[in-house]
Amino acid sequence: MSRKKITLNINNKLYEMEIAPNRILADLLREDLGLTGTKKSCEIGVCGSCTVLLDGAAVNSCLILAVDCEGKKITTIEGVSQNEKLDRLQESFVDTGAVQCGFCTPGMILSAKALLTVNPKPTEFEIRKAIAGNLCRCTGYAKIVEAIKSASG
Repeated sequence: MSRKKITLNINNKLYEMEIAPNRILADLLREDLGLTGTKKSCEIGVCGSCTVLLDGAAVNSCLILAVDCEGKKITTIEGVSQNEKLDRLQESFVDTGAVQCGFCTPGMILSAKALLTVNPKPTEFEIRKAIAGNLCRCTGYAKIVEAIKSASG
């Protein structure tokens, strides 16, 4: 299979690389770039553990080809904090105890970040709807919703 040369904007850093056209974004992030905050679990777009922001929208990186991301802005959990300071949403997850095993946390935070960008004061229903594509194995949804609500507006 021929390789394709692409440039990706990931966490405001440009990466030039040659990849197979069928390389999924989740694998590129984890295996090629070492951005392991993007988790892989179901690999069919059901669990949300691989959620990243693509031009500000929460997407399942296990369902997206990396070549289709050229010219778009990708944000992983590693790109949420700034200058080694946690984002207020990340701080809220810590403060409310919304981090249990932590496997779902990156995807939850990125889904919440996408929501709060377009709706800074969401209702509980809107929060639950926004994170509906993210599964928590520890059933920590109440604390997660509380964290998002606390970080809002």
